[in-house]
Amino acid sequence: MNAGPPARTIIAVGSGKGGVGKSTVSLNVALALGDTGARVGLLDADLFGPNIPRMLNLMRRESVSSWELARNPELGATRIEPMEKFGMKIMSSAFIIGEDHPLTLQSSFVDMIVRQFFHDVAWDDLDYLIVDLPPGTADLHQTLVSRFPLSAAIVVVTPEDVAHLDGRKAIEMFRRARVRMLGGVENMTFLQCPHCKEEIELLPRVAAERSIWSRGVSRLAQVPFDPNVAIAGETGWPVMITAPHSEAALAFRAVAEAIRTAFP
Repeated sequence: MNAGPPARTIIAVGSGKGGVGKSTVSLNVALALGDTGARVGLLDADLFGPNIPRMLNLMRRESVSSWELARNPELGATRIEPMEKFGMKIMSSAFIIGEDHPLTLQSSFVDMIVRQFFHDVAWDDLDYLIVDLPPGTADLHQTLVSRFPLSAAIVVVTPEDVAHLDGRKAIEMFRRARVRMLGGVENMTFLQCPHCKEEIELLPRVAAERSIWSRGVSRLAQVPFDPNVAIAGETGWPVMITAPHSEAALAFRAVAEAIRTAFP
């Protein structure tokens, strides 16, 4: 069992609500960090709705016969090997349950699994570990945020009033847990015309006083709406791999650079 933290820098990526592209941001920022030569891991901590493996085409169709991570009392002496793809280490509950199978465990088992994902996985002294949190601010989030040595947090929103509203709640959760707020990412902010390059706003702007920026959160990047990002996520080839010089990829690189500047 690892006594120390799994990485020198651990960044949690959260959101107040689902559907804002938090996993897309987590995955592509992790890849952008890897492009700098850093040793990077990605922990899909959304135990009940893991999406990272699908976005990397690493899903399994059948579940294992039992949840050994939660039920084997001798697991503490075992090193769990993460998956690897595109040069980074990845861990997720989706590597154990089938693609169409729900995770049905008592809260005590969930707590144990979260601990093991942090401490028993063979992360092997990473520079950066990106933790893709589930959306919201419930008990699981409190466990993840308060129990582990998070270096900082990033909150993802879309240009919608409700996304910023719930994003403010996530910010408050991190601050109450005394986790440093590195900044926010607004995803799908605009659509760039492929012909004239004009930026077209898809939704009305969120009033300044209702945005997450009004809470003193730095704007790390605005990611444009790009159908290729969604397509890349469906094929197992993220946009950082398929279109590394696209506007979306440049935005993800900006977030990675902010992380490296804060935690060199």
